[in-house]
Amino acid sequence: MALPAQTPALAAPPELDFAVEGAHAVRHAAAPMLGLDVRIERRDGGAVRSVSLSAQVRIAAPRRGYTVDEQSRLTELFGHPEQWSRSVRSLLWAHASVQVPPFTGSTAVELVVPCTYDFEVAGARYLQALEGGEAPLELLFSGTIFYSEPGGRLQVASIAWDREAEYRMPVEVWRETMDLYFPGTAWLRVSRDAFDRLSAYKAQRALPSWEATLDSLLAEAEEA
Repeated sequence: MALPAQTPALAAPPELDFAVEGAHAVRHAAAPMLGLDVRIERRDGGAVRSVSLSAQVRIAAPRRGYTVDEQSRLTELFGHPEQWSRSVRSLLWAHASVQVPPFTGSTAVELVVPCTYDFEVAGARYLQALEGGEAPLELLFSGTIFYSEPGGRLQVASIAWDREAEYRMPVEVWRETMDLYFPGTAWLRVSRDAFDRLSAYKAQRALPSWEATLDSLLAEAEEA
């Protein structure tokens, strides 16, 4: 009697580790972007067909010390310093994704993080408040791994839920990114009503720019 054919054992899903090796301003993009250099390594050194990678990028604010001036600028986010033991928390900065091409063992990819100069957004307000040094980041990874079983058939697995990486990003990288897209300027958002009043004030005095309009208002306030 013929024995039934045995089904070939499936390859174990790849286990991937992640590390952030650097950061840089992304040039020639349509909007402000910051690039994180992410190293991906398959633990057993095998081949990976591709990875559809996503990351939640968080600012781990409790992992940094702050000067008195920084504390003052961060009051709107975290309250007064005597409250910080309860109020300082991690901030969601951005979601980013990248399609990773085939590799064996390990590879490096650029994870592009969208940035904003809108100081109503907590992440931008936090980074602008820092005098220098490093901003502690934590990245939480998710996504799909495509790989081959021993017989060559394509297999699919999810990235383990606990895949994370920490990175202390130089604050200067964020400033370089902002200076690249908004050289020598800062961005301020106001309500439509306030904008209409500013516009009327500017027109009445024939002021040449919005900066001149604000300088005029500040001068009047100092003289009052």
